[in-house]
Amino acid sequence: MHVYLPIAEISVNIFLILGMGGMIGVLSGLFGVGGGFLMTPLLIFMGVPPAVSVATSANQIVASSVSGVIAHWRRGNVDFKMGLVLLVGGVFGSSAGVALFTLLRTFGQIDLVINLSYVVFLGTIGLLMLNESLRAIVRSRRPTVRRSKLHQHTWLHGLPLKMRFRRSKLYISALLPLGIGFFVGLLTALMGVGGGFVMVPAMIYLLGMPTGVVVGTSLFQIIFVTANVTFLQAINTQTVDVVLAVTLLVGAVIGAQFGTRLGAKLKGEHLRSLLALMVLGVCAKIAVDLVVTPADLYSVDFLTGRG
Repeated sequence: MHVYLPIAEISVNIFLILGMGGMIGVLSGLFGVGGGFLMTPLLIFMGVPPAVSVATSANQIVASSVSGVIAHWRRGNVDFKMGLVLLVGGVFGSSAGVALFTLLRTFGQIDLVINLSYVVFLGTIGLLMLNESLRAIVRSRRPTVRRSKLHQHTWLHGLPLKMRFRRSKLYISALLPLGIGFFVGLLTALMGVGGGFVMVPAMIYLLGMPTGVVVGTSLFQIIFVTANVTFLQAINTQTVDVVLAVTLLVGAVIGAQFGTRLGAKLKGEHLRSLLALMVLGVCAKIAVDLVVTPADLYSVDFLTGRG
């Protein structure tokens, strides 16, 4: 059973899309990630234009993040003041990213930039995650030793414009969360990712936020930044495919339930190592596609009319 995607201008098997959404949902439940950094490459592998894949993935992240924020808010695990500062940076970053996205698309270079960004970004993140998870596995097999503090004060904490964040028990420069929010917003616009897997470590290690409030605060910011990206992409580039987004979302909601149950049976360091290997596998596939001669040496981009 095939369904026509009006913006992507291709027909796809609806069960394949539901299955893909379900798989991303399982990953979300297993690893606690939005899945945008895997969803976008998988859509590209299916033949969906990269521009549509990025914009549609950002749209799906909005819906999938709302339920997470509500759950964390009920537990009191959201620092709204910190979230608003991150959001200000994120709005400026995502707006700049959409403007850059539009410019690159005009010059016909957006597909190359998206693919190269994923190779560099996924390769770096995957290697760091694999290294950290392997170290954790080794440490778990050794006698317990006294751990050092995760957060150390650096010159970054001497920056001006300091603010007090009572929920996070911090007194730091507002420039730090503004910069992190800007960078993540830029990534959201260019790559169709929520940026949580960058923001969460940054909030823990750079800002020094308590782990308990990090995820909820990150999701709070991600909702509005990805909504801003979706709105701007729909207006400026018309690359948001609602049919594709809704179908993926249905599968993701179902898959997340299974992922959550499965995740409770596996150790955290084993989960992170599996995710790292998956990320590196996707990175390798994109890298190979960039250098291998395609079957069709000439194709038409229906979104721009360029060859």
